[in-house]
Amino acid sequence: MGKLQYCVYVLYSKTDGGLYIGSTSDLKQRLTDHFHGNAAATAPRRPLHLIFCEYYLDKKDALRREMYLKTSTGRRALRIMLTNSLLSAGVV
Repeated sequence: MGKLQYCVYVLYSKTDGGLYIGSTSDLKQRLTDHFHGNAAATAPRRPLHLIFCEYYLDKKDALRREMYLKTSTGRRALRIMLTNSLLSAGVV
């Protein structure tokens, strides 16, 4: 079996209460970018908290999952899956 190298992740913004969904092959570096304001999409939404990540063998699978989670159905599924995490973050 190959190495799980592609990650789909979800960040929670304490500023606006929203979720940011992304994918990467280097989660540690990507989180550093987000947390230090070096990612344009999330810089004004800091502070951010990682609340979810899934790893995949194949980049296409990770991108497909990211695109699904960005749909209204995917966001609903995330909120159901992450009820306890979102409750502890004060989102729901």
